Amino acid sequence: PKTDVVFLKVHKSASSTVMNILFRFGETHNLTFAFPQGGGFQLYYPHHFLARFVQGFSPQSPRRFNILCHHMRFLQPEVRKVVPSSAVYFSILRNPVQLMESSFVYYKGASAFSRVRSLEQFLRQPYRYYNPASGDRHYARNLMTFDFGFNPDGEVSPERVQLMLKAIEASFDFLLISEYFDESMVLLKEMLCWDLDSVVSFPLNSRDSSTKSPLPDSVVEKLKAWNRLDWEIYTHFNRTFWERIERDIGRERMGREVRALRARQAELARTCLQGTGSVGPKDIKDSSLKPLQHGGARILGYNLKQGLDEELERTCRRLVTPELQYSSLLYKKQFPPRPP
Repeated sequence: PKTDVVFLKVHKSASSTVMNILFRFGETHNLTFAFPQGGGFQLYYPHHFLARFVQGFSPQSPRRFNILCHHMRFLQPEVRKVVPSSAVYFSILRNPVQLMESSFVYYKGASAFSRVRSLEQFLRQPYRYYNPASGDRHYARNLMTFDFGFNPDGEVSPERVQLMLKAIEASFDFLLISEYFDESMVLLKEMLCWDLDSVVSFPLNSRDSSTKSPLPDSVVEKLKAWNRLDWEIYTHFNRTFWERIERDIGRERMGREVRALRARQAELARTCLQGTGSVGPKDIKDSSLKPLQHGGARILGYNLKQGLDEELERTCRRLVTPELQYSSLLYKKQFPPRPP
């Protein structure tokens, strides 16, 4: 199994669920994480990543960390300073239309969104609300482009798009697609030589459907045009995702693997969870399992069954621990507080 991994955690793309998979794998195999300085949750995002943002990094010591997976704005020369040269680089993408709808609800406080009632209103006159000079502009335009380190307001010429796609291909070994999450997990397992249980998951940081609304076609087209760079990235890597599956796994085997993954997840859900799955924030009984609530979204969580034996309790708890709590836990393990 490959143990040196860089995951570019793209916002609002099921990346918290992937992060939970990496946290569990790292904890099980005693691996080290490149944590933000002081145990924060983002690597000084939205600034481009620098090696000195990582706790325990020093230019004098060649110390390398196994897993880099916290939110960052990608800059590969700096990333290379903190992970082994053998590290596997991957990320996950989401359809920019759904991504922006999610971003609008989640980052309602962002300067571009705070004065509008709806996405439709924003898209009618985006430049009335969107300021390319504001520090949080990226939440409102080409968020994936921004996370990959590029300019979200860059021109959309065919040459520039090609350069951007080539740069991403040169830096990343593969990109997953959140709309095909189970297939993505099978591909991840394949590329990293991990076993099935390493890539099982329950959806984390997902929204209650009451805050989701279908978008009219006219809005969808405007969203694609407004996020054209993201759309180019997404359509290109969605195509290469399926090409890679055809080449490395084959559709038939992929079907079998996905069924096995879903069966294992269903079995774990029956074993671990009270009720049929996720619940609203006010129904989560264990406060240590409550996810952070943000913007206008209602973020769902889970209740564990009572009376599980110790080993099983630990397995189940890891699967449902929200990102911030899990990150803090692992940080304290890796950098134990000094006794007074």
